[in-house]
Amino acid sequence: MTLTRTTCPYCGVGCGVLAAADGTIKGDPDHPANFGRLCSKGAALGETIDLDGRLLHPQINGVRANWDTALDMVAQRFSDAIAQHGPESVAFYASGQMLIEDYYVANKLMKGFIGAANIDTNSRLCMASSVAGHKRAFGTDTVPGTYEDLEQADLVVLVGSNLAWCHPVLHQRIAAAKQARPHMRIVNVDPRRTATTDLADVHLRIAPDGDVALFNGLLAYLAETGKLDKAYTENHVNGLDAALAAAQASDPADSGLNARELADFYALWANTPKVVTAYSQGVNQSVCGTDKVNAILNCHLATGRIGKAGMGPFSLTGQPNAMGGREVGGLANMLANHLEIGNEAHRSAVQSFWQSPTICTKPGLKAVDLFEACANGQIKALWVISTNPAVSLPDADGVAAAIANVPFVVTSDIMEKTDTNALADVLLPATGWGEKDGTVTNSERRISRQRAFLPAPAEARPDWKIISDVAKRMGFSGAFSYGSSADVFAEYVALDQAASAFPRDLDLSIFADADYAKMVPTQWPRNGARFFANGQYYHPDGKAQMVAVTSPVSLNSRFTLNTGRNRDQWHTMTRTGKSARLGAHLAEPYVEMNPVDAAALGALPGALIALQNSRGRVLMRALITPRVAQGALFAPMHWTRQRSTAGTVNSVMTPLTDPISGQPALKASAVTAEVFKAKWYGFLASILEPDPRTTYAAVARTNTGWQAELAGSKNPEDWEAEARLLTGQAEGDLSLQSDAATGGVRIAITQGGRITGLLFVSPNPVVVSRSAIIALIGTDTSALAALAGRNAADRPDPGATVCACFDVGRNTLLAAIAGGASTVAALGDATCAGTNCGSCKPELAALLDQTLQRMAAE
Repeated sequence: MTLTRTTCPYCGVGCGVLAAADGTIKGDPDHPANFGRLCSKGAALGETIDLDGRLLHPQINGVRANWDTALDMVAQRFSDAIAQHGPESVAFYASGQMLIEDYYVANKLMKGFIGAANIDTNSRLCMASSVAGHKRAFGTDTVPGTYEDLEQADLVVLVGSNLAWCHPVLHQRIAAAKQARPHMRIVNVDPRRTATTDLADVHLRIAPDGDVALFNGLLAYLAETGKLDKAYTENHVNGLDAALAAAQASDPADSGLNARELADFYALWANTPKVVTAYSQGVNQSVCGTDKVNAILNCHLATGRIGKAGMGPFSLTGQPNAMGGREVGGLANMLANHLEIGNEAHRSAVQSFWQSPTICTKPGLKAVDLFEACANGQIKALWVISTNPAVSLPDADGVAAAIANVPFVVTSDIMEKTDTNALADVLLPATGWGEKDGTVTNSERRISRQRAFLPAPAEARPDWKIISDVAKRMGFSGAFSYGSSADVFAEYVALDQAASAFPRDLDLSIFADADYAKMVPTQWPRNGARFFANGQYYHPDGKAQMVAVTSPVSLNSRFTLNTGRNRDQWHTMTRTGKSARLGAHLAEPYVEMNPVDAAALGALPGALIALQNSRGRVLMRALITPRVAQGALFAPMHWTRQRSTAGTVNSVMTPLTDPISGQPALKASAVTAEVFKAKWYGFLASILEPDPRTTYAAVARTNTGWQAELAGSKNPEDWEAEARLLTGQAEGDLSLQSDAATGGVRIAITQGGRITGLLFVSPNPVVVSRSAIIALIGTDTSALAALAGRNAADRPDPGATVCACFDVGRNTLLAAIAGGASTVAALGDATCAGTNCGSCKPELAALLDQTLQRMAAE
């Protein structure tokens, strides 16, 4: 077995992976991002590389086509639109899933050869506010910190970041550092109590968008207590007086925190020099995201706590190559290599290097604006690459309609069926992780190789190759005649060297003589270097700029909906949804709701909740928990229309954006909430993938086939016919049991003596052992026994999955506790739960505490 060194395709941590064609996945112990650690998603990568559902051939209007015909059509339709309506009439929408080489070629074609800047990316949804905040403060988009800073700090403040679920390996590194240095303190600033909160010494339950008030209050406190570094600000910072005046005019109570919480936090921050303030989407995804970023940066600049080991602000990016996309100009408001569209000398240098016929002269359309332009008819040709905007953008239903309004839509993707692909005229099959070859940049500016360890399936091609082939057909052959991804990377580095006269942070000289095939993970500008250690910034006078920011007006709504990620899923589940192990933890869309709110609505556990506003309506399972405050709701963003008939949460997210960054406010949308009273509820397990059209449905893969949670607004006339329709099984013997007293129905379908479908229906949410029912599919269990809904005696029921890494269920853990496991470590020894990524440890601790208390009471 040959193991290939590559990089994980999920979050911005950029973990090294050792992978083999047989699906073997191991953490790379030599990669400086993770040192061998992997999260549950990374550990399950081997379960996602099959070809089931893959787009393997070009398609035109749903019919298979050859590459030449498809590429000719794409080139012709884009050329025609440009000729008839101008270069602003076409657009690319790209993705942080793309490699540096893919991003670079797409950016070059749009900005240097088409001559417009209408190329934006789903990275706009995750870190655009950080980019804008950095540029205002530093003069360039610079992330100054390194992962080592998180381990060397005496205080880590995590703001709007559920690190345990969204960046699990960084969470592990901080946890290990805290264990080694018990004096290390962690503060979690988040409206919700999350798995990350369990690691924290302090949880500050901030109000939505209360971050500016919190950090303005901190800046005022630093001034009042003499903690400002006057020498540093005099020599290296502008704007202190204005920023401080705005901070002093702010009311820290607007943060939603009480006076004692504020005083304790401010004193802790002020008196701990080695502090890292790490932030993520809770800061960025806001109508005031850029101001939030600058409120944080102001505090670090005012105290000189930046550019030194164990201190500084740290933006944690969401996607594997969000940083790489920033570097190559993948956003609509920047040129390649951290050069500026608005700078004539920069434009001239890039155009000269590319020898391009034109160059964009103004920023293009940012993501939300781009799809508004699709809706109003401005965009005549749209190319979507490696992303699913019909699900991932706010006002998702409106975005889907906007895409449908574009006269010509082409998508490049690895999967055939996505919500966005369903709206496209041309589908182009791209290579995916494990098949493609290139580079990515992680959150600490470290460029690593993604290497192929699988052959390209069928007719799939790399994105850079597809884009180059279209460019050649548009008449730009000489500039896009790359032979490999190495050629593209070499040009990218050469452009950086050609632009070396311009003062910028980006410096790729360390890669000038690198052997691409043997490239090791390398941080720019120089391995181990921290930016701003000498107090020099990238504004013309060499100083940083503090920015005066004010608190926003709070959202006045009965319910405010916050969205985010699940522990074991990634974006719209095109990859993670293939893994039964990952899907077993939380298998359907849900909404977290405070018990007081649930009681007021009359929502019992397992109820379905309808969330609604002017944008749309969604149905989600109620997860009643004190983790969210009263009036606050939280729902994951992963479920698509492919996997859920009513669970695409961005359908009710309003498309409000930060006026500076253009990043949408995906953390706060006003909604109404009410219990959805279905006529019936169901749970289905089937050997075939179901395609339900019920009022509510959520489909997930299992180890034995598929499962579906169901609910309907009216009862079917014939339950036997309905069961066959739901399972897709017109053949086979069907057994039905009904209970007139309860209104329950149980149906089993057998083929060849084996159970191939089971449906359990009730007028109330179905209470059955789902893992037991799933385990019966494909077995020779009798229909009568299967309808009992229990495992056979020789097949113990593991219960609902708690640890996805090792597929450990609740019942298995309870048995270990009953057997004497009294700590999380002991549970790990007995079951392996929590011993890989550690993201389930908070759940293990809670289960352990509840069970031991119950056992003591008994």
